[in-house]
Amino acid sequence: MFAKIRSRRLPWGLLLVALSAFCLASVASAKLPVLRMATTTSTDNTGLLDYLAPLFQKEKGIELQWVAVGTGKAIEFGRNGDVDILFVHDPESEQVFMDGGFGVDRRQVMYNDFIFIGPKEDPAAVKGLSAAETLKAIASKKAVFTSRADKSGTHMKELALWKEAGIEAPDKEEWYVQVGQGMIQTIAIAGERDGYTLTDRGTYIKYEENHKGNPPLVILSEGDASLRNQYSVITVNPAKWDATRTEEAKAFTDWITSPEGQKLIAEFTLSGKQLFFPNADE
Repeated sequence: MFAKIRSRRLPWGLLLVALSAFCLASVASAKLPVLRMATTTSTDNTGLLDYLAPLFQKEKGIELQWVAVGTGKAIEFGRNGDVDILFVHDPESEQVFMDGGFGVDRRQVMYNDFIFIGPKEDPAAVKGLSAAETLKAIASKKAVFTSRADKSGTHMKELALWKEAGIEAPDKEEWYVQVGQGMIQTIAIAGERDGYTLTDRGTYIKYEENHKGNPPLVILSEGDASLRNQYSVITVNPAKWDATRTEEAKAFTDWITSPEGQKLIAEFTLSGKQLFFPNADE
């Protein structure tokens, strides 16, 4: 049985209590060593970790337990020493974490890409436009745009894209809806309001599958070089937190970046579509 604590089901206070509880319980009673991970919602929503965890346990004899939150919150858990390893996707925030001495052994694992999705009718006429042109069109038409607004990797990418488009994030505009929740919820609200949003492709494929291949929102803008979505693992620095399970973290990092782990990532699909592309050797 693989322990998961999902932030979308628990308020933050209860989440921290739960984190402490599962860590203490693991130390007291687990037959296997436990690795505590903070990760982004996309690795959880897509089912990637449900797929990898039992394979990792079988190979290395280590139980993987994780909490799925936005990358900003995951990094906060790492900074506070609440977990042993991060599996996240915001390179700039990751670098700040490393520069602060909170992380060691940062390694890239895989990538996919971000995409803009919206209603099939496409009222802002963004289909086929670049990322910058898409945001300019949405802003000029005042079309509904839903933002995660949670300091996740997706939210930070969105803010960077607004900046690259020469537009300050329109957080005071009525058409700009700040959701403050995970990606699936943000997409759902965009769908309810015939709006647009930015999502990672893996989560969109899961959303598409949930709607049996006929979702309310479709891919309208994709393929820009600026939309690449890189994922990495980082071990929490034991010099900061001596309870960090460094050996278990190294075992996971070595395994997920090995030819075996990379092959497993490449073989993970939904509806026949590959969600993530391994690139540990780049």
